[in-house]
Amino acid sequence: MIPSARIAGAIEVLADIETKRRPAADALKEWGQMHRFAGSGDRAAIAGLVYDVLRRRASSAYVMGEATARAVMLGMLRLERGLDADAIAALFDGSRFAPDPLSDDERGRLAGASLADAPPHVAGDYPEWLDASFAAIFGEARAEEGAALAARAPLDLRVNLNKADRDRASAELAEYHPEETSWSPWGLRISVPPEAKSPAIQADPAFIKGHVEIQDEGSQLAALLSGAQPGEQVVDLCAGAGGKTLALAAMMDNRGQLYATDADKRRLAPIHARLERAGARNAQVRTPRGATEILDDLRGKIDLVLIDAPCTGTGSWRRNPDAKWRLRPGALEQRRKDQAAALDRAVPLLKPGGRIAYITCSVLDEENGAQIRDFLTRHNGFTVVNPNEVAEALGERSYLFRKAAMLSGTGLLMTPRRTGTDGFFVSVMRRS
Repeated sequence: MIPSARIAGAIEVLADIETKRRPAADALKEWGQMHRFAGSGDRAAIAGLVYDVLRRRASSAYVMGEATARAVMLGMLRLERGLDADAIAALFDGSRFAPDPLSDDERGRLAGASLADAPPHVAGDYPEWLDASFAAIFGEARAEEGAALAARAPLDLRVNLNKADRDRASAELAEYHPEETSWSPWGLRISVPPEAKSPAIQADPAFIKGHVEIQDEGSQLAALLSGAQPGEQVVDLCAGAGGKTLALAAMMDNRGQLYATDADKRRLAPIHARLERAGARNAQVRTPRGATEILDDLRGKIDLVLIDAPCTGTGSWRRNPDAKWRLRPGALEQRRKDQAAALDRAVPLLKPGGRIAYITCSVLDEENGAQIRDFLTRHNGFTVVNPNEVAEALGERSYLFRKAAMLSGTGLLMTPRRTGTDGFFVSVMRRS
């Protein structure tokens, strides 16, 4: 497919997303099934166009004066891809398979595209109803923080220290030109150009042998900052597919005991194969059984409960740009209830001196600092570990990391703009 035909295909997908109010992945899959002639490179390019539009939907609609699929595509090509009006006109020339030619109004808007006077939620490309929440955290910098959350994310890998080291894994993946991550001692980063397909890491021998896992650097750091130690008794209370469980197992050097569970047993389905591939021998999966509390035998015995809490995912918008436009206030309130329930469930498991590491991939105070303050009101005998002390887990990198992250009395916050990671909040609380 020629570039203009790919753009026309992406506009079709965007119109379908808007009309049917469904996730981008579903719309892209259906388009591919209905257009079998499109090769894998074409489908990857169209997906890249669609996701870039969703990243910059609000600002693209602002500069073009309307929010149609065509308009936001034009705005994205100007704002995100950096094409000028003449370059865009060459793609929108009305030839076979290409979009219709530009109107005079469209040309004028592309030539004068500017966000100088745009409100923060437009310049930052986030939902307007979240502006007060963004202002509470980021203040005058909220547009810049939002724009960073709208940018493309790199592909981050965590080296599994139970089976390899970073130099070995980097050599195994040399064809992808990985670079060491800035903060995580386990991390490798692969940059993927906008038009390129993501590398098939899961088919690579290094992945199959369990030497690397796909995991954002921020997620790696969240596990590292939990402070899990070899020989400890640790519960991963919201383990899901097991990303942080695997990181904890490597941190603990396969010593001690790691219990992984989740309120939704369906989310645990992939964890067994992942643990086996990673060579994690100190992990035990506890699958829920109806209303039975499967952790009762661990009451008062646990050194650390890690809560990778269910959240709105505002910190991961770089990877899920359509999710931010589908997020509603009701979902935030439900996530807050789920988070409080998980925190309360952790309390009876802890021995004296035990810790809770509370983690979200959200930048909203409602799910982060406010949740910690509410917990401390409900439960006496807990104190927040000073975030400066928590950051010491990064060793020689801790000083610069503390300068980059946002530290508060309830924890620390990573953001793409500040730390180059997804948005993650980490709070460690100790039982007296």
